[in-house]
Amino acid sequence: MTYEPVIGLEVHAQLKTKTKIFCNCSTSFGAPPNTHTCPVCLGMPGVLPVLNKKVVEYALCMGLATNCTINRESRFARKNYFYPDLPKGYQISQYELPIAENGCIEIEIDGHPKRIGITRIHMEEDAGKLSHDPDRPLSKVDFNRTGVPLIEIVSEPDIRTPEEAGAYLRHLRSIVRYLGISDGNMEEGSFRCDANISIRPKGSETFGTRTEIKNLNSFKHVESALCFEIDRQKEILEDGGQIIQETRLWDPVKNKSISMRGKEEAHDYRYFPDPDLLPLVIDDDWINSVRKKLPELPDEKKKRFVDEYSLPSYDSGFLTSSHELADYFEECVTQFPNPKPVSNWIMGSLLGLLNALGKPITESPVSPGNLAQLLKLIDDNIISGKIAKTVFDEMAQTGRAPEEIVKEKGLVQVTDESAIKAVVVKVLEGCSKEVEDYKNGKTKLFGFFVGQVMKETKGKANPKIVNQILKDLLKT
Repeated sequence: MTYEPVIGLEVHAQLKTKTKIFCNCSTSFGAPPNTHTCPVCLGMPGVLPVLNKKVVEYALCMGLATNCTINRESRFARKNYFYPDLPKGYQISQYELPIAENGCIEIEIDGHPKRIGITRIHMEEDAGKLSHDPDRPLSKVDFNRTGVPLIEIVSEPDIRTPEEAGAYLRHLRSIVRYLGISDGNMEEGSFRCDANISIRPKGSETFGTRTEIKNLNSFKHVESALCFEIDRQKEILEDGGQIIQETRLWDPVKNKSISMRGKEEAHDYRYFPDPDLLPLVIDDDWINSVRKKLPELPDEKKKRFVDEYSLPSYDSGFLTSSHELADYFEECVTQFPNPKPVSNWIMGSLLGLLNALGKPITESPVSPGNLAQLLKLIDDNIISGKIAKTVFDEMAQTGRAPEEIVKEKGLVQVTDESAIKAVVVKVLEGCSKEVEDYKNGKTKLFGFFVGQVMKETKGKANPKIVNQILKDLLKT
């Protein structure tokens, strides 16, 4: 039997506010344990939460950016469960009346668009963090993260493959980063995901029994966990078994999911309206003021790059995946208005360099201005593409301007046809057997001759001139 996966994702994004959602404690990451706490976020008796207005604005930004309906009235609720990292014994969240719902975003898979629905976006507070001692039956709890503001983005069960899940997550993270509301740092836990997965016979409209995989904090882990879980559920059903509704954890070392506990339902949390917080009322003026501040978002920017720069859809999508990368590209194009070569060099040599260094585009040792200068030197036939690679490597190591490097190292391209012809003649005279083989039909030797000429000229000969002279001389 052929099975179809049905996947829905619950994404938690920590918001980049200076203070927590209901108190004035700092949200900065990496402080010593339990130093960013107070009676409010620790849930001491008699304290009252006060809602951080910036959290609401950030949630509104995300709701508008994902085509959601903004609810003019929403409520905070208490989600009751008992765990060592939850000091109050409940989490303040939103349940029946979230701030935003019924939205969607569009992803692209193999060049084809697909709409993924968003059920709801709600605000809530984060829990603390447990550290488990590997050698002793001991756990330590750090409450610094308790009360850090989150938005939870719940998708519709519209995702059908692990690849679609990865594309959806990457696009969501791109949006929160464009908006400036979250750093989206998965390694630090500020952008993480719970995945709900079930399978059903292909063509069926009835959902299968789902499992939830908790706290996935990398795109690779999400895709690997979903692949494993799809195969695990297929194997159970094909053996005549039944899927158990449960929560599972992903073990990236063993590359398998592990049962954690039975899956809770909403009634298990005994949600009820938080009596310490009034209903949140949002008027049209507030929504409109937030809407006016929205930046150009990834989808808009991608379309503009296609229209304005005549770039392929793939290039445009890649370059607009982060606003910093898009800004680098546009700054480069203002100084060298030839978009496609700029795109090629950024996606190739520049990002290859940054990946090797483990640095983001904002810390690139090659500035947009210097890259534009390098491309202009190629365009003006001052250096060849091969020499440009050498110059680029020197720029990456020193940060120096390409013109300075070319001048100092004597790398100016040879364009004198008579000088190049003399080298070509010398090469062909020294390769008489290869020349004879070429004329007898082994035309692939042409590349060999080009290589020998470039070797003789130390890569300085203009490749176009070399090719033309070789073609002329090999005809005779």
